Amino acid sequence: MPNSPQSAAQRPMHLKDVSVSALVSGFVAVLVGYTSAAVIIFQAVANAGGGPEIVTSWFLALGVGMGITSIGLTLRFRAPVLTAWSTPGAALLVTSMADFSYAAAIGAFVFSACLITLVGITGWFERLMNRIPQAIAAAMLAGVLLQFGLGVFQAMEQQWILVVLLFLVYLVAKRTLPRYAIPLVLVIGMAAAWAMGLLSFATVEWQLAKPVFTKPEWSLGALISIGVPLFIVTMASQNMPGVATMRASGYATPVSPAITWTGLATLLLAPFGAFALNLAAISAAICMSEETHPDRNRRYVATLSAGFFYLLTGLLAGTMAALFYAFPEALVLAIAGLALLATIGNSLALALREETVREAALITFLVTASGVTLFSVGSAFWGLVAGLMAWYLASVR
Repeated sequence: MPNSPQSAAQRPMHLKDVSVSALVSGFVAVLVGYTSAAVIIFQAVANAGGGPEIVTSWFLALGVGMGITSIGLTLRFRAPVLTAWSTPGAALLVTSMADFSYAAAIGAFVFSACLITLVGITGWFERLMNRIPQAIAAAMLAGVLLQFGLGVFQAMEQQWILVVLLFLVYLVAKRTLPRYAIPLVLVIGMAAAWAMGLLSFATVEWQLAKPVFTKPEWSLGALISIGVPLFIVTMASQNMPGVATMRASGYATPVSPAITWTGLATLLLAPFGAFALNLAAISAAICMSEETHPDRNRRYVATLSAGFFYLLTGLLAGTMAALFYAFPEALVLAIAGLALLATIGNSLALALREETVREAALITFLVTASGVTLFSVGSAFWGLVAGLMAWYLASVR
């Protein structure tokens, strides 16, 4: 049964809730987020004509924004609520920012943040999400995460010795020390990568990040070409899967306050480069998995841990970017995929459990897993649309 927000919020915090597995899950979630999408932000800033100081300011603003909202919302609802930057939004910026001045793009960020805040305050988005059957939401989550499960075995083509070793460690640990399976995979993986010469921190230099404030400029073209599409892809491709992740993991956390606070945080930090903050999906699934903690009520520690690492990556933006890029791709793919195996399995089981909605859930899963992108909107949204259409037509008599 999903957690009750009231009972979760009333449950006092205890030091015994802290576990090594939850702390590691938070680190892995941040690691996956940065290593899988940070390069897109570098490209977006470069296409906008920004230099290293602008890149650092963006990562500072995003890290601080994600850290504060993740910690604040988690403490408020005593449930794992993880935020992230909008990866499809960043991809959109790569192509759209080049046609406008940097200040006009900042203005578009502010405009998009206002729209996100509006749908959060009014509750429109939450009412929409509450109408979606749980099986279809679970199928969308499984489709989003499928590529990460496949990534474990695809990574064997790059570094088969490393990945096979981690796979065996995971299998043995799941039978003997299930709570510490992912921490053991992380530690042994880093040690093995170091021994194989795949991991080096020699070029990492420690330095604090400096914010760069840019006064927004208002351009109708930028608002339409950047602001509106950024709002749409953030809501459709990030917040919808984010809510589905929470629901599929058994959490009934109120959606509207979370959306509102991510919008307000973006609004405040947009002049420094925080283009869009939203609910996380893939990285949140890591924090909500059984590997984080067998007790669902104690998994909030993972998002508190992730929030701390977000703040650290923000304050040390230039340093942390270099640090995360030091991890070999095969190691990141293996850790992420193994950490999400249980979540993928549980989501598929939930999606296909009820025969009356099974076909619609399967369609949702297949469309989402296909990775199709139409009108700059990702496959998670189109999977949801296709599944809901199938479910509605099947229910019409």
